[in-house]
Amino acid sequence: MPVSSSRNLETLEKTLGYSFNDRTLLIEALTHRSYHHENPEKTSSYNERLEFIGDSVLGLVVVEYLFLYSQDFSESEMSEIKSYIVRGSLLSEIAADISLGRYVRLGKGEEETGGRTKKSILANTMEAVFGAVYLDGGYEAARNFVLSLLRERILGVISSGQYHNFKTELQEESQMRFGMLPEYRIVSQEGEEHRKTFTVEVFIAGKRFGKGAGRNKKEAQTFAAKEAMERLQGS
Repeated sequence: MPVSSSRNLETLEKTLGYSFNDRTLLIEALTHRSYHHENPEKTSSYNERLEFIGDSVLGLVVVEYLFLYSQDFSESEMSEIKSYIVRGSLLSEIAADISLGRYVRLGKGEEETGGRTKKSILANTMEAVFGAVYLDGGYEAARNFVLSLLRERILGVISSGQYHNFKTELQEESQMRFGMLPEYRIVSQEGEEHRKTFTVEVFIAGKRFGKGAGRNKKEAQTFAAKEAMERLQGS
């Protein structure tokens, strides 16, 4: 069944929780440049223009949410949190969670090289869908849609403080106290390929100071560094 068939689009809309007035926008959002170049007679455009719009919409929604969430956030804090939230790796995780990759229109080359699970393609397509919703339903519809996918993650990032650069702080603290850099060790990897949980421990001078788990190595290292900083500051 073609990715852009009415039945598949209806299924995707149910997953997204948004029904398009103009489905051609959704189809464009799902069209990768490789498909367009290989099938110029079937499509007149691909999703990079929508991706550009979606990136701006995403940034505005996140910043507006943070601004209204707390008056205590400074400009720099809002900037840090926004940068953490809108990064490609997190968007690709969200796209994978809703199985967006199965609906993307890809050229044969991308299809054969695993394009449906490539993080860059998933993240870019997610942004293109944000842009498509904005053009189809306006800012309020786009804001509601973005927050339906991101609100819990934003709140989790705020509560955990993982947007803060604990790794840099720990590196500086470790050099000052011990004259060496911390060492991160992966102790376990669990789950399916796109839903793995990594557990990392951080050592300084051979002694374990922290442990953390996350959806990727960087997130797990951040939590481990946070625990290590709390331990060092309490000592």
